Amino acid sequence: MFVSELVAIAEWWSGSVCKIYITKEDLEKSGKEHMLLVMNHAYETDWLFGWLFCEKVGVLGNCKAYAKKVISYIPTIGWNWKFAEFVFLERSFEKDREIITKQLNEIFDYPDPVFLLLNAEGTRFTKSKHEASVKFAQERGMTVLNHHLIPRTKGFTASLKVLKAKCASILDVQLVFDENDAVKPTIINLLRGKKMTGHLYLRRIPMSEVPDDEEEAAKWLQELFVRKDKLQTSFHQTGDFFKNTDIAPIKPITFKPRLSSLINWVSWMVIAMLPILYLLLSLILSGSI
Repeated sequence: MFVSELVAIAEWWSGSVCKIYITKEDLEKSGKEHMLLVMNHAYETDWLFGWLFCEKVGVLGNCKAYAKKVISYIPTIGWNWKFAEFVFLERSFEKDREIITKQLNEIFDYPDPVFLLLNAEGTRFTKSKHEASVKFAQERGMTVLNHHLIPRTKGFTASLKVLKAKCASILDVQLVFDENDAVKPTIINLLRGKKMTGHLYLRRIPMSEVPDDEEEAAKWLQELFVRKDKLQTSFHQTGDFFKNTDIAPIKPITFKPRLSSLINWVSWMVIAMLPILYLLLSLILSGSI
């Protein structure tokens, strides 16, 4: 219900739109099975546009993610994620391996489908971080990425044993905003009610296609980001994910906002605001601060 309020703010308050590029077959399976979502992390609001898709396929209440442990202490959003059983990591690989194994076993035992988000880049894309990433790739003879940071593979490979046993597939998620749009995809613009348009490419990959060997799986993840980089380069050059790639084009789908998210949002506003307005009115009428 809390996350649904944020979805309502995006769709009903700001009028933001998410154009979704996904095949009919992949859409039919989304929300019907456990999935690991591998998404780029370049914008302030990328998590929110991911939630717009999750809400449309009925998995919003079962969305979880890998996150830094410090986030769990942040009032409201951090506490919400803690109770929602997000996988909080301490950046100590030995501790994190144990945490990952324990929590993934628990959440993938749920009877309802779970979407688990992995931002493999580890942090949000910035110019300085990208420069460090380019240097890292060049020193190791890796493919340089133009729009992504080199993915961190340890969390992914540490998760493989459980993923292979209990998670049906990976959903490759690529979110891009037009660089020429006047309204930038920031939280401030969202709260100001300014409309943003996101372009979300999604592709389902059966878990069986991921190599069992950790080293090979790490290479597989790096190649996935090379492909993601080509998609984003094509979009920025042509306004289309597919023109400068060999990937079959997909027509975008735009879902209409659901009335349920608006009702949920308005209901909680009434519940929260009525006592506040009552107390304010009582204060004014009392004649004493």
